[in-house]
Amino acid sequence: MLRTGGAIIFHMDITEAVILGLVQGITEFLPISSSGHLVIVRHFLTISPVNALAIDAILHLATTFAISVYFWKDIWALVQTAMRKLGRLPVNAKDEILLTALILGTIPAVCFGLLLEPVMEKYFYSPLTVAVVLVIAAVFFMYAEWRYYLNPPHGALTIRRGVLVGFFQVLALIPGFSRSGSTLAGGMLLGLTRLESTRFSFLLAIPITLGVGTKKLLEIITMEETVSWLLILVAAVISFVSALMVIHFFLSFIRKYTLWPFIWYSLVLAAVVYYIIFYV
Repeated sequence: MLRTGGAIIFHMDITEAVILGLVQGITEFLPISSSGHLVIVRHFLTISPVNALAIDAILHLATTFAISVYFWKDIWALVQTAMRKLGRLPVNAKDEILLTALILGTIPAVCFGLLLEPVMEKYFYSPLTVAVVLVIAAVFFMYAEWRYYLNPPHGALTIRRGVLVGFFQVLALIPGFSRSGSTLAGGMLLGLTRLESTRFSFLLAIPITLGVGTKKLLEIITMEETVSWLLILVAAVISFVSALMVIHFFLSFIRKYTLWPFIWYSLVLAAVVYYIIFYV
């Protein structure tokens, strides 16, 4: 993406499109921060960060479609629940709780996102910031795993737990703090199993990423600058396909294992970024 004569021209070559698409698709649903990885990749591959939030939002939109496809049965059940509630018909109690928890749990991230988006883009989109936040996130995940070990899961999803997990999602506004990781660990701290927390985390990501992605897409469509739509589409398709595979992998992984591999990965990545910035 280049700036000429005061106008912004969205430009990527095919290699950059493939790399950004893969990074987004692979990291979005792992607790290692997709936005943080995109910042790091752009910096060290010298990909222009101009309007990075807009492009990132479109890639998030692609991964939102992936999670929607993967959980289409759950989403359809929630749609039916909403329609039956509007028609004052009886509904499944668990589906009603899940629907209400998702709606109310989305509100904190929406409110804070609208307030903090300009600040995030101006001050937090740097590799050093991402490295610091990766360490903070890793410590948070360590604490969640420690508490989970001391106090095994003891409750099911409730509306209150759903709202509280929604506040944990606000942490993901900072590049380097994983959305899936913050909500997964938040659910674990609140007494949910890893698998139940992961499922709710994935579903909770849909409204906010769909809203932000759609908003940014409309902004780009209405701009007068030239946009490399074909390359953006390539990146989005790659994100979609890779995200589908990662979702399936992570759900299988979290049934048997802990967050520790991702904790160590985040710490090592932060150390590598710090070393390159200050010593290379």
